[in-house]
Amino acid sequence: MDVTDSVAGSRQRVVGFADVVLIPLRRWRIVAATAGILTFGVLAYLLLFPATYTATSVVVLRPVVTDPFTTPSSGADKAINMTAENGIALGNDVIDSTARILKRDPDDVREALTTEVPTGGQVLRFSYADDTEDSAITGANTAAETYLKVREDIYKTQRAALMLSYDDTIKSVTSQRQAAQKGLPSGESNVENMSPRAQAMLNQVSALNDQIAQLANARAKVASADLSPGSITAAARAPVPSSHDAAPLFVAAALLGGLLLGMVAAHGREALDRRIRSGEQAAELIGLPAIGSVRAGGRTSDEAAAADARYASLALLKWIDGHSDQHLVVLSSRNDEGRTTVTGNVAVALAEAGRDITLAAPVESQEELKSILFAAQKRTPPRPRVVTPSPKPGINGSSRASVTPPTPAATRVYGATPKPQNGVYGVPAAPMQVQTQDPDATLIIEAKKPAPPVSPAPLSPAPGADNRSPLVVLIGGGVVRLCTLGEEPSAGVIVVDAPPSDTDERGVRAAQSGVAVLVVAQDRTRTSDLTRLVDRLRSAGAQTAGFVVTGGKGA
Repeated sequence: MDVTDSVAGSRQRVVGFADVVLIPLRRWRIVAATAGILTFGVLAYLLLFPATYTATSVVVLRPVVTDPFTTPSSGADKAINMTAENGIALGNDVIDSTARILKRDPDDVREALTTEVPTGGQVLRFSYADDTEDSAITGANTAAETYLKVREDIYKTQRAALMLSYDDTIKSVTSQRQAAQKGLPSGESNVENMSPRAQAMLNQVSALNDQIAQLANARAKVASADLSPGSITAAARAPVPSSHDAAPLFVAAALLGGLLLGMVAAHGREALDRRIRSGEQAAELIGLPAIGSVRAGGRTSDEAAAADARYASLALLKWIDGHSDQHLVVLSSRNDEGRTTVTGNVAVALAEAGRDITLAAPVESQEELKSILFAAQKRTPPRPRVVTPSPKPGINGSSRASVTPPTPAATRVYGATPKPQNGVYGVPAAPMQVQTQDPDATLIIEAKKPAPPVSPAPLSPAPGADNRSPLVVLIGGGVVRLCTLGEEPSAGVIVVDAPPSDTDERGVRAAQSGVAVLVVAQDRTRTSDLTRLVDRLRSAGAQTAGFVVTGGKGA
């Protein structure tokens, strides 16, 4: 059958609610790594960086009034410009004085000191951060006291300037009064008898005296004003909060945040590198139904993989019966998708069904195939049979054989022995006689005289032996001949363990003369790789029988 043009392969798979949970579970390494990195960063901060203690001192400001015991007029409580006061609190005078008292660098003090002005209030909060609790308390209280002192000095300077202005004015008015008094007539002591000019001079002196009294009264009020800008209502004291007080909360937040970021990263990774998650998804991409599902031998057991392969081979027997001289090519995109396990177990299952199988594989996968064949040989020993060599020898010196059922008495078998030699069933060089399961029947093994002797195939090649000669393994009622890819015979049932299609085109070339069986590893095969393999087979004109889903090794 031809590979169909799958339109569904170009569509994005809909991510459902189950995928929201399953994707992070499949890519748990990304989630765990993200959470671990974030948690490790928080732990490193808590362990490597010293704790920072922050002490706070509260200062309440008030306007400067001449009589603090009288009720202030309307708006007196809003006479303070808190923006200006905040600027003074962080000004050079306060910073330098605090640094001088604490014996610290002014830049360090400026960096450690912060002020806060609550909205609608006349409160200043001085916060000082330091490495020790005592230093933080001292810094906050010192900054608050220094601010009050600096602000009081500013008020004193302003009062001194105002009083100096009053003194100058009073001195000037006094001089005018003295000049006016000199103009009064000395002989006119009676006010009624004074001339108009003298009366005017007297009125001027009286007015100057009133002005001097008013200036003196105003000066007295300025001099008696309380210049205190405010007071410390809440001095900093122990215990002082530190940056490490909420360490368990930080660790928990880092862990939860890392898990959340890891889930986002897992979904992002899934969007960039999509994998085959089910047989239905693979069927949409390939356009053909699944032949079977084979569990990976390394994850469960070799027996389970072999059992799954036997069921998969049942779907291939019908095609093999109709195309006995065509290649059955097992293909995968990469080399880690369980292809060799599927190929070896399918060949074993066909041999157990009584078929004569040639298994062609590249050199790098033959060791794994040998272990599968030898394990199958121990699980299913060869049955007694009569093997008659075919008149025409096959390629590589192998002979075609026909199998006839044994007789109740003696059975003559050519080229086979039911007992292993060195652990492998091979072909003896001379006739021998052994006992079968029936104590009254004798199994006679007789080699054909014209045929040259053939030594048994060893488990591992002897030093100096030809590694390219096929390995013949008898399994049940069938035979598996393992040969190198490219040296398989032109006739007979041939199962090909093709190299990965991403790096080698020999598998696609072999599928042109037979049929391809694709191997899809669940949670490992990428959708882009599988789509590319299907396109390559379609472009080469190769037929595809279906696909086999393997367990894979996880994403």
